[in-house]
Amino acid sequence: MIRIGIDVGGTNTDAVVMDGERVVAGVKSPTTSDVMSGVVNALRAVLDAARMAPEAVNYVMIGTTHFTNAVVQRRDLAPTAAIRLGLPATASLPPMVDWPDDLRDVIGNHWWLAHGGNEFDGREISPLNEDELNGIAAEIRAKGIRTVAISSVFSPVAGEHEKRAGEIIAKALPEADITLSSDIGRIGLLERENAAIMNACLRDLSRHVIEAFRNAIAGVGIKGRFYLTQNDGTLMDAALAEKYPVLTFASGPTNSMRGAAFLSGVKDAIVVDIGGTTSDLGSLQKGFPRQASIAVEVGGVRTNFRMPDVFSVGLGGGSLVVETESGVTVGPRSVGYRITEEALIFGGKILTTSDIAVAEGGVDLGDKTKVAHLKADIVKAARSRMTEILEDSVERSRLSPDPLPVIVVGGGSILVDGPLAGLETIKPDHFAVANAVGAAIAQVSGDTDRVYSLAEMSRDAALADAKAKATEAAIAAGADPASIEIVDVEDVPLAYLPGNATRVRVKAVGNLNG
Repeated sequence: MIRIGIDVGGTNTDAVVMDGERVVAGVKSPTTSDVMSGVVNALRAVLDAARMAPEAVNYVMIGTTHFTNAVVQRRDLAPTAAIRLGLPATASLPPMVDWPDDLRDVIGNHWWLAHGGNEFDGREISPLNEDELNGIAAEIRAKGIRTVAISSVFSPVAGEHEKRAGEIIAKALPEADITLSSDIGRIGLLERENAAIMNACLRDLSRHVIEAFRNAIAGVGIKGRFYLTQNDGTLMDAALAEKYPVLTFASGPTNSMRGAAFLSGVKDAIVVDIGGTTSDLGSLQKGFPRQASIAVEVGGVRTNFRMPDVFSVGLGGGSLVVETESGVTVGPRSVGYRITEEALIFGGKILTTSDIAVAEGGVDLGDKTKVAHLKADIVKAARSRMTEILEDSVERSRLSPDPLPVIVVGGGSILVDGPLAGLETIKPDHFAVANAVGAAIAQVSGDTDRVYSLAEMSRDAALADAKAKATEAAIAAGADPASIEIVDVEDVPLAYLPGNATRVRVKAVGNLNG
């Protein structure tokens, strides 16, 4: 089975061809301003490097930052109507109450409260009111809004009201794109609602982006199926990505971590992915990124969908090295994609971390004679600061005192020349394109997040039910039933709820079927 993995970054678009578990070829191609021509260039380059015909490719997997960037930069976002089911409860905190003013204004700050919703055990807060929802739909139509997000109290546990509300709104507004919060987020009303609204405002953009990707792939002559990678390192079909673009957030760092695990053969480790501008760090558990256990902010908005517990520091291969009266500073400013024009080793005039690595003599890149004039104390001080930044970040990523290895990947990993924080460092083959490898090897997942009353069933029965539901979700997403395994189980008692309640999260993954 031939797969192509692509990761679209701010500096480079990386691509690999894989035959089963073997990396046939990998390339880095400059990311272009229109992005799509850069994808086409990368596809053609990697097929040439692999000496492979486009017709031989079975699957193409792409990781992209399109949708994250749209939210962060406040662009290409559609006006969105937010409907919450929960009256008479929840009225004190309206939808988007915690959003940055500029982002809320961009999508129009349109919201409505309606009756409905459930308690954690499924009991109704109030009956759903169809007339009320039809009235809201009429107001949405009058405002010319074509994108709607619907949320309901405890809909991941009891989603009937949310689904029925979606049907009513769809009938009244047949031209509208509708997002249900239970399809995206976990338990936690405001964060789940935020994720649904964010997804809804990206629906127009996702339609155009996915179609552009399809055209780029077809233009190269590839007829295989097309997938996008999700936040948790697994795949979703392109058609599903059109509906749920928000699930691609943070897929870049996740792909790098999955690729690092695959290339090194190490399933439990700390991963450092060093790019041109930043380094992303996180922990691997059983070959998958550790998931964030708290709400994650995207563009200043708290959400609670699946996100890796990854953080970034301002150190990359293009980071500026500046001599000051008190010593040497490194980053966070970077020359970024202009490194081949502005770094000393490429004939430029700006001192970067890559220049320091070459000046030390351990890296063969560019023209080393261009950095022969650098003073030894400057090189030593810069190296010391680079090591300090990385070691502090590695210590922050450690979850226990156990001596886990550190896997170093990314084009900027030339900056690492030995152990970090006393831990063994691993730099696997094809480390520079680990992110594209992570996309190519991605599996299919399913998960569940439910509250069970242990007064009504045993803990073992609750866990078994949650595992079954996660497995069903993975199969529905396209996983081979025979390959599915449970990779994460979280069981948290909820002392503040009656009925001996416990919250169970389960994640199942499997290989792509076919």
